[in-house]
Amino acid sequence: MKTISIILLSLFTYLSSAAQSAGEYLERIRNNRAALTAFFSAMPKGGDLHHHYSGSIYTETYINRVIANNCFINKRTCIVQKDTVAGKGAGFVRFASLGDSLPYYKQQLVQKWSVKDYNSVSYPSDLQFFETFGYFGVTSNDSLKAGLLELKNRAIKENVSYIETMFTGIPCNVDLTEINRYTALLRDAQARRDEAETQRLLQEVYNWLQKKDVKTCAKQYNEMLAALHQDAGIDDDRFTMRYQNYVVRVLQPLPVFKSLVVAFESTKSSPLLVGVNIVAPENNETSMGDYWLHMQMYKFCHQQYPDVAYSMHAGELAPGMVPPEEMTWHITDAVHTAGAMRVGHGVDIPYETNSYGLLRYMAENKIAVEINLVSNEFILKVKNDRHPISLYRQFGVPIVISTDDAGVLRTNLTEQYVLLAYRYPHISYDEIKRYVFNSIEHSFIEEPEVRKKLKSDLKKRFREFEKKIAGLE
Repeated sequence: MKTISIILLSLFTYLSSAAQSAGEYLERIRNNRAALTAFFSAMPKGGDLHHHYSGSIYTETYINRVIANNCFINKRTCIVQKDTVAGKGAGFVRFASLGDSLPYYKQQLVQKWSVKDYNSVSYPSDLQFFETFGYFGVTSNDSLKAGLLELKNRAIKENVSYIETMFTGIPCNVDLTEINRYTALLRDAQARRDEAETQRLLQEVYNWLQKKDVKTCAKQYNEMLAALHQDAGIDDDRFTMRYQNYVVRVLQPLPVFKSLVVAFESTKSSPLLVGVNIVAPENNETSMGDYWLHMQMYKFCHQQYPDVAYSMHAGELAPGMVPPEEMTWHITDAVHTAGAMRVGHGVDIPYETNSYGLLRYMAENKIAVEINLVSNEFILKVKNDRHPISLYRQFGVPIVISTDDAGVLRTNLTEQYVLLAYRYPHISYDEIKRYVFNSIEHSFIEEPEVRKKLKSDLKKRFREFEKKIAGLE
């Protein structure tokens, strides 16, 4: 027994020494981005929890698809269409007709469909980013399997073991014409901030939706996704993927609520679907005008589906984007009214009314914040000490590091950690390692055995990594 204890103590001492060596090595290379890149490329990175499927596929993939499908491109505007009506598609030609000029138009599309070569002057950065998603639709959903495999293979090469991606919207053609009157009623209740009336109206709309095909929409989508996930062979010993349903916040109230109900129905019925999110620009006029109402919708759905987890894009705002008073309550409402289990971006936290109280509440209730450094810098122009990551750290809010839209932003998870270490030298190796483990701990994975396996695998990967770094000493 004594011998076993000595062996275990020796092993613990060795592992602690290896971890200490990794931390010491990181401190020596803090100001060397090339060395940091090599370090974090080799470091296991756990999960990517704030991840959009369509924005994470690299633009070249989409371009190759439209070329393979011989779509139409407007040579002047570089707008791509699947088909065009003769006489009404002036300037559109088939890709096959471009001949030797094809490389030129491919380059134009890369610049239009991503942030490559963006000069920070000629066009608003937030529009450059968000407009790209409208272009990807021309590829439809004809290559979802290929897209998932692209993400999986890239993750494995980057030492990422889990992705929780916002995948696709759920199609559901329930005609809302019969209940159109509720749009004005909900907006009126919102204008008066009448929570009781809003909840009553949502209950009536919900009751109406339950008599329609929303459950069928959810069931058919879940069956499609399960078949796709299995056919693509996504999960294996090296990698796991789960999916979030999402709704688009720039639509009118009834379509948003219908999509939200379908998303919650879908998520409660499949272990592959682990959460619900809300997407699109937060500073959009409709997003801003209906933000309070959207939080009420989430509150209602949580009461109907208490076991469904959800993260929310909230506080993806910066000074100048909206009037200053609009930056004082979005994260607060996402947390206190909607009941978000994680917050995506959370950049305007310093401007929130009673921000210190909100930070304490998030820390006490283990509401993680999804930090996306490259995205926040490009879209919001927020970086370095203007970014609130150190504020979240100060109050002990759980932090996870994510990519957001790696394909559009031309980035990866490694770069997020490089920027983290380079820009914030007060964040130690042990803390960075904790952020990595947070990405599994604060994931929405429902199956206990999957979560246990990912944690165990991550510990093993870190032992191997730290042993490798110790060998550099």
